[in-house]
Amino acid sequence: MVVKYSEYQDSQLPALQLLQKMGWQYISPEETVAQRDGFSSSVLLENILGDQLQKINRFEYKGDSYKFSTGSIQGAINALKNVPDEGLVRTNEKIYDLLTLGKSFTETIQGDSKGFTLKYIDWVNIENNVYHVAEEFEVEGLKSKRRPDLVLFVNGIPFVVIENKRRDKNESLDEAISQNLRNQKKETGIPKLFHFAQLLIAVHPNEVKYGTTATPSKFWSVWKEDNEKQVQKIIKKQINGVVPENRLTTQQDRSLLALCSQDRLMDIVYKYIVFDGPIKKICRYQQYFAVQETIERVKERDKDHNRRGGVIWHTTGSGKSLTMVMISKALSLDKEIDNPRVLIVTDRISLDKQIFKTFENCGKKVKKAQSGSDLISLLKDKGNEIITTIIDKFNVAASRAKYKDDSQNIFVLVDESHRSNYGSAHAAMKRMLPNASFIGFTGTPLMKSEKSTARKFGGFIHKY
Repeated sequence: MVVKYSEYQDSQLPALQLLQKMGWQYISPEETVAQRDGFSSSVLLENILGDQLQKINRFEYKGDSYKFSTGSIQGAINALKNVPDEGLVRTNEKIYDLLTLGKSFTETIQGDSKGFTLKYIDWVNIENNVYHVAEEFEVEGLKSKRRPDLVLFVNGIPFVVIENKRRDKNESLDEAISQNLRNQKKETGIPKLFHFAQLLIAVHPNEVKYGTTATPSKFWSVWKEDNEKQVQKIIKKQINGVVPENRLTTQQDRSLLALCSQDRLMDIVYKYIVFDGPIKKICRYQQYFAVQETIERVKERDKDHNRRGGVIWHTTGSGKSLTMVMISKALSLDKEIDNPRVLIVTDRISLDKQIFKTFENCGKKVKKAQSGSDLISLLKDKGNEIITTIIDKFNVAASRAKYKDDSQNIFVLVDESHRSNYGSAHAAMKRMLPNASFIGFTGTPLMKSEKSTARKFGGFIHKY
């Protein structure tokens, strides 16, 4: 018997049903048009957005809580809607900043005018946001209309674009990626949608890859995670008229749950996206879990009540510099860690330059120690949140001064931490920063003697 697959039956419909069972509320193509007042060149669901801005925003004045004015709410919608087109990634970055940082609006209370920050997304209490899934979301571009198969909206803002393909067609996943890339181009696509999109997914039942805005096809990644039991529970749910199913899980199911469950998606977008110069980057799965486990580890305390540390052992080429940036970002955003400071230690000038440049490109305020005495000066200034240094400068600084910082919120990220010259350096760092958390990175296989270095740091945090 010849099995005939259609794209809709094989991939799009199962994805749509799974997403609804995961809590994404269905919104029909007709409703999405009504939400945009019939203008398919617009991509924001404005009524939903306006309602949500009213719901999730309040400001405090002299001990009382107030709602933002209608003018401020409309101003926030207009600010998001009318970000000037400065090219795909640059425009996306400006919108990302609005979504993550909010925008200040002036409110007048009792004759007193002050600026207050209005947020587009509640990143802390994510259950306060609303989540919609639309199919065949039609957007009018410069020369033609395009209809991505599925689009996920958070508070009426498009966050995820999904292209579905059937499993029996050769190179169908490549076709889905190509479609995503074509749709981002000004001449042939609908770039306005991708000014807002944070996560792009190409799926068919047996294979899934993901990227973000302007990710070249060769850098689209797979996500690996064992979530079979959770997927089975969701498949068997009955919700909003979507019937329970008794079927085997697919890779499509597993990847959609891993990437698009509300808590995971919001976490990835808020903490694990960086703009590295002209390139937007999203974490690979090993980076995500390494950062997650690092944050968990540093919240644990040793017998002296200091934060624990450890070693991240990732193979060469797995993106260590970016993992360091993401750890720094996650530390700075964590509500349980007050005023974290990060010190990045390497053993080569070229590595120091590379890491410094990566942090700078990602918009992080970073200072590079020029000498041993400069390192001490930078450490003394609590306003320096991220400092890079070569290990030699640390040794020199420790031998020339009796500087000591007792803070438990200093995090020392040590690259190539297995190298033998880190023995004396580790002792020097411990003398200067006795209560700091030390996190080592290595990309090479460890010899037996070098594994003792991992123990010195506090054992392994994550391996890849």
